Amino acid sequence: MLCARTLAHYDAEAVAFEAGTRDHDVSQNRAALLSAIEVGAVDPRLTLLDLGCGPGRDIQYFRSLGHEVVGLDGSARFVEMARAATGCEVLHQSFLDLALPLARFDGIFANASLFHVPTQELARVLGDLHATLRPRGVLFCSNPHGPDVESVSGSRYAAYHSLQKWRVYVTAVGFTEIEHYYRPPGRPRSEQPWLATVWSKRG
Repeated sequence: MLCARTLAHYDAEAVAFEAGTRDHDVSQNRAALLSAIEVGAVDPRLTLLDLGCGPGRDIQYFRSLGHEVVGLDGSARFVEMARAATGCEVLHQSFLDLALPLARFDGIFANASLFHVPTQELARVLGDLHATLRPRGVLFCSNPHGPDVESVSGSRYAAYHSLQKWRVYVTAVGFTEIEHYYRPPGRPRSEQPWLATVWSKRG
């Protein structure tokens, strides 16, 4: 129910969301994902999943570098917009009902998306993401952090995890931490609401 309300919010606000986030600077996050992936010696092109792709801003960026990018979002309106804007494959799937192929992706870009997953469902969702990555694939996550609480703001559900608790959830499904940092850069911690973490699927 909470997830349905959250998706309904994004469907209703899709145009305003696209306009409001179009120029957000997430270059640090994009670079964190790409720099952590071991590029093949013969073919440097990567296969990436943009999880919670919204209207397709980051799909366009990764595609401009020559990578194969698949988007995924639970909002039907965002899926429609992302397909139109990028011409890429964009899957219409809820995070709670993922149907992803095994070992397809070199990297997953989960920018401002996984904090909408209810805490009790998080292990299953992270397990699905682990399974769809190739060996040594990389998961990038950026979420607002907090004292391990869940809340509903307006129509949107959100979970605010501490770094310590987030580590417990992600390592439990088989990931190894590469790095973490807080955003925006160059500000006091009290003015850095976002926690970015980068993980490797070892083996």
